[in-house]
Amino acid sequence: MEKLKQAVKEIAYYRHQAKFSKLHLSLIPFLSLSSSLYGALLYTRQSLYRSGFFSKNRLPVPVISVGNLTWGGNGKTPMAEFIAKRLADYGISPLILTRGYAGGDEAKMLKRHLLGGPVKVGVGANRVATANLFFEKYGYVDYRGSKFFERTYLDPKMGSHVGSQKIGAAVLDDGMQHWSLCRDLEIVMINGLMPWGNCKLLPLGPLREPLIAIKRANIAVVHHADLVLEQKLKDIKLVVQEIKESLPIFYTRMTPSYFFELRNISTKMHLGAVLDAVVLCVSAIGSPDAFVRAMEKIGPLFVDRFDFSDHYSFQLKDIHMMRERLRQLEDKFGYKPIVIVTEKDYDRDPEILKHLHPFKVLVLCSEMQIIPCNGCNEDSFKSLLKELLEV
Repeated sequence: MEKLKQAVKEIAYYRHQAKFSKLHLSLIPFLSLSSSLYGALLYTRQSLYRSGFFSKNRLPVPVISVGNLTWGGNGKTPMAEFIAKRLADYGISPLILTRGYAGGDEAKMLKRHLLGGPVKVGVGANRVATANLFFEKYGYVDYRGSKFFERTYLDPKMGSHVGSQKIGAAVLDDGMQHWSLCRDLEIVMINGLMPWGNCKLLPLGPLREPLIAIKRANIAVVHHADLVLEQKLKDIKLVVQEIKESLPIFYTRMTPSYFFELRNISTKMHLGAVLDAVVLCVSAIGSPDAFVRAMEKIGPLFVDRFDFSDHYSFQLKDIHMMRERLRQLEDKFGYKPIVIVTEKDYDRDPEILKHLHPFKVLVLCSEMQIIPCNGCNEDSFKSLLKELLEV
């Protein structure tokens, strides 16, 4: 199954069919038919919402949707957390609504990051029902039109004094195609490393919707912008502005902060712990290239990699395969290599990774940052949030 998933991804992101194997070529007719059916269903569903046949729900607090047009690796969950923390800094108690897709690795990561703070995490496919449960438990308050945000925006220290447990905003993680819920701000995330692929709809291509859906967005964010050549960023900007010229475009990166060890998660290790080491990057995420390139920039002696499909749950057979690769690296370099995984991989199943003992397993922790560019920076991003809550 992993081989099949990898072949489908390669078809979606590579335009040169001359390089495809027999497996790739045999899949294309089936994927083309499935893509046509998906497009028809997508159009029908959108039409039913536009006509009012399917109703939309509105929450009693502002809703910020963070979504994307392609599968995986776009930074949706880090951006949802970034926004929630900024709202919390100003005394707004936000609720992140996430589906808990494929074992809930992203939801587990959010809960671990935000434990004990004012940000709440609701998990469930029915976002409205999940939100209502939290409203019943904590209550809610709508700050729009009040002077509250103006005061706390000017003085962040006030947030800790005036904030409450009442929910003041909702953040939809992966919300762009969740049309049953009205939103006040739509943010579309774009993977700078792999923006549009072959521009085909799923499963022939990576698109969940045609690119024209960018028109619905209020903000576009190009993720992993630090790993992309300037010309490619210009090309992405051109595509976006051809669809919606006035759309503000921000640029983000994931900045490595520290490691923690699999068996001692409370201890933070400096990034220098892997300098001159041999490392094996193991990941089942949407954009493994970004993870590996971030590790290479830290400065290990040698970086090897094992990539699995997004949200894949490691099995014992995979552990045996990793151990064999680790032994090969140990024989080649003369000392034990270190396994590096992402937080998402850790939160999916930390127990399975313990079977890699006696090899050390480190978890890379990173933080999303906005890269200042053409007047678009963190302050201007927060200004847009401020405008939302002043409506």
